[in-house]
Amino acid sequence: MPNNHRRLISSSANSTIQMNKDCSMTINTQRRYLMKALSAAGISFNLPASASTAPDPWERAQAIVDRLSKPLAFRKQDFDVTSYGARTCQVAKVKGWISFEDQDMIDKPVAGSPDCYAAFKAAIQACHEAGGGRVVIPAGDWYCAGPIVLLSNVHVHLKAGAHIYFSNNPSDYAKYGDIDCGKNGKLTISRWQSNDCLNYSPMIYAHGQDNIALTGEDWTSILDGQGGVPFDEAGVSWWTWKGKLNTINPVGQGSTPNFKAGMMSENTPNPLNPASLAAVAPALTEAERQLIQGAGDKWRADAQYLPALSEAGVPLSRRIFGIGHYLPPPMIQLIGCTNVLLEGYHVQYTPFWQHHPVHCRNIVIRKVYAHSHGPNNDGFDPEACDYVLVEGCTFDTGDDCIAIKSGKDQDTQYGPSQNIVIQNCIMHSGHGAVTLGSEMAGGIQNVYAQKLVFENANWKTKPLNTAIRLKTNMNRGGYLRNFYVRDISIPNGVQTSPSFYASLPGSPIQSKTVATAAGAIVTFDCDYTPLADNVRTRPPVVENVQISNVKAGNVQTRDGKLASCYQAIVVLGPVASDYNGPQPAPPVFPVSGVTISDCDFGTPANAAQPWFVYNVKGLTLKNVTIGDKTHNTTLSA
Repeated sequence: MPNNHRRLISSSANSTIQMNKDCSMTINTQRRYLMKALSAAGISFNLPASASTAPDPWERAQAIVDRLSKPLAFRKQDFDVTSYGARTCQVAKVKGWISFEDQDMIDKPVAGSPDCYAAFKAAIQACHEAGGGRVVIPAGDWYCAGPIVLLSNVHVHLKAGAHIYFSNNPSDYAKYGDIDCGKNGKLTISRWQSNDCLNYSPMIYAHGQDNIALTGEDWTSILDGQGGVPFDEAGVSWWTWKGKLNTINPVGQGSTPNFKAGMMSENTPNPLNPASLAAVAPALTEAERQLIQGAGDKWRADAQYLPALSEAGVPLSRRIFGIGHYLPPPMIQLIGCTNVLLEGYHVQYTPFWQHHPVHCRNIVIRKVYAHSHGPNNDGFDPEACDYVLVEGCTFDTGDDCIAIKSGKDQDTQYGPSQNIVIQNCIMHSGHGAVTLGSEMAGGIQNVYAQKLVFENANWKTKPLNTAIRLKTNMNRGGYLRNFYVRDISIPNGVQTSPSFYASLPGSPIQSKTVATAAGAIVTFDCDYTPLADNVRTRPPVVENVQISNVKAGNVQTRDGKLASCYQAIVVLGPVASDYNGPQPAPPVFPVSGVTISDCDFGTPANAAQPWFVYNVKGLTLKNVTIGDKTHNTTLSA
C-alpha cells in the first residue's frame, strides 16, 4: 500500500490510549491407544538426523518440551465456589444443533436457573487477592450467564462431574466488559479471526495475566458453550450467525444450522456499518478506499468489515462490534498472558474457535478433549504465541483441529507464532489435523509435530478433510519456515472426494479444478479463498519444510473402491496474477525447500494424478509410496 496508507496504521498501544475518545472504559487409555496405533503403522520414534552435519531439529523440539514441562506453582489454598454463593441448576432436554447438519435432544439449564457468574467472579477475585490458589468447581450442573475471567496466580479447577453451561444468549456477553460502548454493550478487547476488535466477551477470558491454569479432573469436567442451542423463537443460535457456506462439494457440512436467506449473519451486509470507509478513515485516498472496499457492499458484512478497518488503519477503539453485530466470540481466549496451563477437561458446543491464545508465552494444553462440530469450531488456535506445547489431546472439530496463526491484514504487532511442539495427540473430524494459517501475516516458524494419530473415526460421515495443511494467500501473506513433521499415522485416510476452490478471474488456475479445500493428505494452499479478500498485496513465503514417516490407510469409498485420499499431495504456490496493489509488484517466490520422505500415502482415488503442484521449486520425494509405486524424485512447476 502507499506510504500515506501505512502511516495510518496504529499500534495496539496507541489504540488503547485513544480508547476513551470512542468508548468509556482417562488419559492413560488414550496414550495406550496412541502408542498402539503408531506401532501398528510401522512408525518408530528414533529417526536419525537428515544429515550428520546439519543440526537435528528434533533436539530443538525436545528443548521446548523440557522448558514447558516444568509445572506451574500455586498457593496451597482452595476457594470453593459454593462458599461464594454458587448453586447448581436443573437441566431439561431441548432440541438443539450438534453439528452443521444434525440435531438432537441435548441438556440445557431450565428457565430461572441460578446464575453463577457473580459467585465464580467473587471466588476468583478472592483467590487472586490472597496471593493465589485454586478455585474449585465441584461436581454438578452449573449455569453461568457471563464470562469466567481468569486472574494471575489463580488455578480454576473443575472436579469430575462438573458441567458448566454457559448462557447461549449473546447479550450476556455484552454486560460485563471493561469498555462501555453504549448501545453495543460493555465489550471486551478481543481478536476475531486475527483482527483486533471490541466485541462480545469469550466465555473464558484473560488479558495480561501471569501464572494461570484452567483444568479438569477428567473428561466429565465439561465446559459447554451451547453454541447450537437456539436463543430466540426463530431458532437462531450462535452457529446460525455463520450464514451462507461457500465450500464446493463439502461432506457433512453442507448447511449452517437454521440459517435461511434473509437472516442476518457475519456474511450478510450489516446496515449498521457505514456505507463508505470515508466515514471512519477519512485520510484514505479514493484509490485506497476502493481497493479495500472492493465492488458492491459485501465488505459491509461484519466478517469483511472488521478486516477492512484493519487495512484502513482504524484504531481498536473504533472497531466496535457486540450488540447489533454477528461475530461470535471464541470459547476460551487468552491475550497477552504468560505461563498458562490448560489441562484435563472436555469442551463442547462452542460458539466459535474453542481455544484462542493470542500473544501468549509459555502455554501448555494437555489432555484436553476439544469436541465441537459447529461452524468455525477450530480446536486450538495459538496466535502470535511463543513456546507452546500441545500434548495428549484429542480433537474432534467442525473446522481445523489445530490452526497456528499470527495476525491478519495490518494486525501484526505481536509478531510470529514460533517454538511450538505438537505431540501424542489424536485427531478425528476437522478441516485440517495440523494446520498453519490462514491468518499468518506475522509469520510462523519453528513448528514441530510428531507422534500423532489422525484417526478420522468419523470418516464415513464427517471425514477429516486433509491431514497436514498450510493455507495463506496474497492477502494473508506472512511466511512459514522451519516446519517439521514426523511419525504420523492416518489409519482411515482423509476425505476421498475433492473439495475444489474458486480462483480469481484471469488466474492461470482454472476454477473448481484443484482440490485445495479437501481431499489431499498434504495440502499447501497459497491461494486460499482468494475471492474473500479485496486487498491482495502481500505474497507469502514458504520454505524449509520436512515431512517424514507418514503412514495412511485405505477405506472403502462409496463406489466400493479402496482409497486413502483423493490425491496424496497438493502444493499450490502463490499465484502472482492475484496481486492487485501498486506497481512495481513485490517478488512472488515459489514454495521451496520441501522434503517428504519415508512415507506411505495409501491409494489416492485420483490414481491418474496422485499429486498437483504449481509454483513449486524442488519439492523432493524420497522413498514415498503412493498406491503401488515408490517415488524418488524432485518436483518443480
